[in-house]
Amino acid sequence: MDFNNVKQGIIELIRKAETELPSDVIKSLKKAYDVEVDVAKTQIKAILDNIELAKKSKRPMCQDTGIQTFFVDIGVDFPFLGEIENLIIEAVKDATKSIPLRPNTVDPFTGKNHNDNTGDFLPYITWNFTKGNNVQITSLPKGGGSENMSKLGMLKPGVGIEGVKNFIVDEVINAAGNPCPPTVIGVGIGGGADLALKLGKKSLLRPIGIRHQDKQISLIEEELIKRINESGIGPMGLGGKTTVLDVHIEKAHRHPASLPVGLVVQCWANRRANIIINSDGKWRVK
Repeated sequence: MDFNNVKQGIIELIRKAETELPSDVIKSLKKAYDVEVDVAKTQIKAILDNIELAKKSKRPMCQDTGIQTFFVDIGVDFPFLGEIENLIIEAVKDATKSIPLRPNTVDPFTGKNHNDNTGDFLPYITWNFTKGNNVQITSLPKGGGSENMSKLGMLKPGVGIEGVKNFIVDEVINAAGNPCPPTVIGVGIGGGADLALKLGKKSLLRPIGIRHQDKQISLIEEELIKRINESGIGPMGLGGKTTVLDVHIEKAHRHPASLPVGLVVQCWANRRANIIINSDGKWRVK
């Protein structure tokens, strides 16, 4: 396998995620443009113009190019399983210079910046082992402004699902314009504190408009979209009909004494892209 070629593929994955929004996100923003008026409509137009300019110029659509975050589905029969992590790390270093990306990783104690978007536990990689001999890597650059609005609620089980829904709505409303709405809200319910937040982040990989396969959960997603948009916060917090583009929920079984709710906020730049790497080293970014 030509490892340099595979690394170049991962760089192209990062470039696509940073410079081209998925079609479902653009479609949702255009739908918002059609229903908004006045300042809200102006804000959505500025976002759409920015998206188009980023794609044409192949430059990042936001100055905050985020923490480089990856979800890796790797076949247990992939012949170079042990090489993937290092290839991702080296690709992030190279992409920082070549795209370019803003260096966003600093030591929490010293403030030292590695200037290459790597550091302790970064880039952040979630591994999922599957059958087969291919690898799929999803890039999800996560900006700081929206991440700052994420919350963990360790609720009392007695509040039930109604309490969960109220927690989500209240926190999104409290965030107001800070996470650069219209946002996508990822929610993880159950598990433990860490799992709830991870599920919330993972749910952001689901395309906008795709409901949870559990009908009860899908109805709650729709209810939350309606309730949050009725807040009137609107694009960039300046008022309007579109505060969220979507709400995605994932669940895990929980301890009887715990009801964790992980709320992960993603700004309008709901950036994500995928690469498939075959066992022979051939790759395709999509």
